[in-house]
Amino acid sequence: MPLFKLPAEGKQIDDAMRSFAEKVFASEVKDEGGRHEISPFDVDEICPISFREMQAHIFHMETLATSTEGRRKKRFQGRKTVNLSIPISETSSTKLSHIDECISSSPTYETVPDFQRVQITGDYASGVTVEDFEVVCKGLYRALCIREKYMQKSFQRFPKTPSKYLRNIDGEAWVANESFYPVFTPPPKKGEDPFRTDDLPANLGYHLKMKDGVVYIYPNEAAASKDEPKPYPYPNLADFLDDMNFLLALIAQGPVKTYTHRRLKFLSSKFQVHQMLNEMDELKELKNNPHRDFYNCRKVDTHIHAAACMNQKHLLRFIKKSYHIDADRVVYSTNEKTLTLKELFTKLKMHPYDLTVDSLDVHAGRQTFQRFDKFNDKYNPVGASELRDLYLKTDNCINGEYFATIIKEVGADLVEAKYQHAEPRLSIYGRSPEEWNKLSSWFVSNRIYCPNMTWMIQVPRIYDVFRSKNFLPHFGKMLENIFLPVFEATINPQAHPDLSVFLKHITGFDSVDDESKHSGHMFSFKSPKPQEWTMENNPSYTYYCYYMYANIMVLNSLRKERGMNTFLFRPHCGEAGAITHLMTAFMIADNISHGLNLKKSPVLQYLFFLAQIPIAMSPLSNNSLFLEYAKNPFLDFLQKGLMISLSTDDPMQFHFTKEPLMEEYAIAAQVFKLSTCDMCEVARNSVLQCGISHEEKAKFLGNNYLEEGPSGNDIRKTNVAQIRMAYRYETWCYELNLIAEGLKSTE
Repeated sequence: MPLFKLPAEGKQIDDAMRSFAEKVFASEVKDEGGRHEISPFDVDEICPISFREMQAHIFHMETLATSTEGRRKKRFQGRKTVNLSIPISETSSTKLSHIDECISSSPTYETVPDFQRVQITGDYASGVTVEDFEVVCKGLYRALCIREKYMQKSFQRFPKTPSKYLRNIDGEAWVANESFYPVFTPPPKKGEDPFRTDDLPANLGYHLKMKDGVVYIYPNEAAASKDEPKPYPYPNLADFLDDMNFLLALIAQGPVKTYTHRRLKFLSSKFQVHQMLNEMDELKELKNNPHRDFYNCRKVDTHIHAAACMNQKHLLRFIKKSYHIDADRVVYSTNEKTLTLKELFTKLKMHPYDLTVDSLDVHAGRQTFQRFDKFNDKYNPVGASELRDLYLKTDNCINGEYFATIIKEVGADLVEAKYQHAEPRLSIYGRSPEEWNKLSSWFVSNRIYCPNMTWMIQVPRIYDVFRSKNFLPHFGKMLENIFLPVFEATINPQAHPDLSVFLKHITGFDSVDDESKHSGHMFSFKSPKPQEWTMENNPSYTYYCYYMYANIMVLNSLRKERGMNTFLFRPHCGEAGAITHLMTAFMIADNISHGLNLKKSPVLQYLFFLAQIPIAMSPLSNNSLFLEYAKNPFLDFLQKGLMISLSTDDPMQFHFTKEPLMEEYAIAAQVFKLSTCDMCEVARNSVLQCGISHEEKAKFLGNNYLEEGPSGNDIRKTNVAQIRMAYRYETWCYELNLIAEGLKSTE
């Protein structure tokens, strides 16, 4: 008995046309014998799906009671009837006994349209033995606990859903605790000066002392002499190294690699089936969403460097304009003399009128692939470091005026675009403690404020350069120069007004440099303390990140106590180099930039999925430096459900248009064939990932944006289909539930 009853019209296909079609098919496959295999099948000339869409106003749905064969859904469409047997489990795949009802019961979202779910029935086969499965679950559980611990200690973000599962596994009740959330500076009220200093808190009078690379806070000098610091959470190096060694062993275990590889393959395949079944329904949701589309949903450039935030044509126009206005202005000084702008160009044997984007030579191309040194040279317009110092630096003869003007123009473009935001990085090198005062003075004196910009501090990992030139005696001094001024401004803001105001606009710290450079050092108990690191070799990536995280953790505790904004740790990670970089980031980073090497480690990739660690990906940047565009794992990560966003990295080097972020989205959409829902999902991820304030996120995403799953999505603001959000949330819960059930079976 046939499963589907074909409509009468389907049996009246013209015999001649059918014969012709069969011949075409047979000639294509070079197999005349194949004709008899397709001839018994009659196909309706009208596609039921498209017909249903066109005849939506006469479409009726009727759900019948459950029969012995399972629930069936009948759709009546004119005189045609198509019976679709859709198995729907009475209990959700996310069910977990003894857990909060919002997870244990089948999700019923009033605002989620009915859609077809992909479910696995029968006994679960993990692909590994029962004994290995228990080991895998224990390892993944402990790994998630490690990340949760380090996130909470430093007031960084850890999702609620895995936290609920972890508490259930521990046999504890989950309690929402917003005290662990990061704090961001709210936007100034209408008419309020973003650079006001009349509200700075009073001096606490605390004493600071750096010990073994970490700043300790003492109530006074007497307590410092007795080594009695205030009871803030200070890092424990021994615990960190133990946790790191555990993760190193975990990502190398065969059963764990097998299990996570299979789960990732399943996630990818499951999404493709979901798309095949529900793509039209997701699109229908978006079409019925008034006013909102991809162009007017908020999107944030989560990874962009301030020194390259303009495109090459913008920089060229500004150079020519500045020469036209300031040709006789003194703009450059050397040890011997000062130079006007005209004299500087004469010295460089060029005239701005003759410059083109080609002669400017700031765009990355084939020559920069796998050559980070050549890429860094692209920051020098026309290959002249003098022009970089003049136009792209904050500390120069004209106090960074040109650079400030360029950034303001980029900010004006963002305001004009309205729905685009950016998080530019400014550099603190750690060479001198005066860097913070100079940078904050530049920021405040030039009044660099844009409602569509938030700021981050990037710390280049170039201790070896400074040490080789005797600028620093040891690595500990570099850490002092980076963090002590920030602690001092937090304790006594009124003594450092510019820096205190500047820190209000900072949302996080980044660690940057070429990851492919191998330091030859493995962070361990035998590693020298920062004050003992006097050699010219650069410390390892993990060494840098641990001491940055350790100081940010203490700093955030102090600032949280004072009611000030806190900072996130958001390093460049996984662009190149060892897989241990990503392992370190999993432990202590709120989110990362790039993450390409996750494709080399199924264990870490799966952990990044379970913990929903945000990743700012820059395919155009990678295409010029480390990985061809078509090989970029962006689409693979998106399908599996990792929390990824798109970013530009360096528009001056990689982009051509006035809106580089839209250029990034447009190219990704074309190359990876992204749907509107895909792009809006990535845009929503970028807002969640970034450091804009809670008030702004609530405005851009909806008041419930902190909730996970469809309940936290306001389609009127995000243009992300509720079907997609429900699928993501249920899939996430299903994977977490496997770990919980695996551990429950060991009891």
